[in-house]
Amino acid sequence: DDCGTVPERQENLPLTLPDDPDFSTPGNPLDRHPTWKHTHCPSCGKKALRETDTFDTFFESSWYFLRFTNPHSSKPLETEAANRLMPVDCYIGGVEHAVLHLLYSRFFTKVLRDLGYVQADEPFAELLTQGMVCHETYTSNEGKWLYPDEVVREKDGSYIRISDKSPVKLGRSEKMSKSKKNLVDPLTILDSYGADAARLFVLSDTPYDRDFDWNEDSLDGAWRYLSKLFRLVDTVKNYTPQNPDQDLSVKFEKITHKAIKNITETLERHGFNKVIALHRELTRDLEEAMQKNVSKEAILNAFKPLTIMIAPFAPHLASEMYEGLGYEGFVHDAAWPIFNPQLAAENEIEMAVQVNGKLRGTIVIPVDAQEETIKQAALALPSVLRDTEGKAIKKIIVVPKKIVSIVV
Repeated sequence: DDCGTVPERQENLPLTLPDDPDFSTPGNPLDRHPTWKHTHCPSCGKKALRETDTFDTFFESSWYFLRFTNPHSSKPLETEAANRLMPVDCYIGGVEHAVLHLLYSRFFTKVLRDLGYVQADEPFAELLTQGMVCHETYTSNEGKWLYPDEVVREKDGSYIRISDKSPVKLGRSEKMSKSKKNLVDPLTILDSYGADAARLFVLSDTPYDRDFDWNEDSLDGAWRYLSKLFRLVDTVKNYTPQNPDQDLSVKFEKITHKAIKNITETLERHGFNKVIALHRELTRDLEEAMQKNVSKEAILNAFKPLTIMIAPFAPHLASEMYEGLGYEGFVHDAAWPIFNPQLAAENEIEMAVQVNGKLRGTIVIPVDAQEETIKQAALALPSVLRDTEGKAIKKIIVVPKKIVSIVV
């Protein structure tokens, strides 16, 4: 009571734990023990209590992944199952996990490896550290934090408190926290937009490893995109082209396979926001293809993969779309689309053209075009002709697959 928290004396270590703990009820058995926690203060000698909360949460959960390899076993872990399933492919957590939890997990794994219980040298093959969700902060005239749903924005850009119309001070955007009340109730979002739209918004707004600001407008955009996908199910089913253009159909097949390739490879690099942008791009291409009288087979060959590839981001909607298209089984059991390397190969590339360092346009040329062909195509651009007419061309520099720089 007098000295506060003090360390045990060196000569009294190590402490011996009781051999009669009571595990009959949940909680800390050391805290319930009738005698073990009662001791004397190492500083003043008066009566004192030992600290019974001996490990932090990260330490206590630092081997749970091994238990998941065989959760129904009577043993703490099964070596055969652990060797077959470990290490975990990808571990996603906040920045604090990169230090505390990862530190303890690696320690446990290496100890168990040395003792012969597991073969894995590391618990996780890859760590993804996610960014934080941020939101503007609001304070009243009295300096008290206010929840976002207590505040409304006026037409002039100012903020007022809904209850009494008093002015509200807008603070900087910070990590969502209970202390600053800058939280958004997920139930409200689910009621208004649904879980799929919320998930798509969070993943599409910014790269996973960066902080991002909560923005209702972007959330609304995610909902509108998913609504478009759902409406496309009937549009595709009822699509009946007359005398479809075969050349355009073949071209659209190539667009589809390029999209599958780009989405698959970008997803493997965890570029979630880029993947969703590629989904949107394929959706636009699909709509344009139907307007250009592309064959129904080509349309279905694009829309089915699109449905399967959106499932990790919008599983409920994708399931409805898959069933709506008439496919049997669940979208979650469908095989991931496979692209044809020949159809997905880039046959043409776009290169920028500069004259004296200023951009003057772009050219589209075959990917295997010779340097002289590239130069002639660049010089033939109308904007380049205007800048070079009557002037001596000193040199033309071609950076393969990127840019043509003309100096006059």
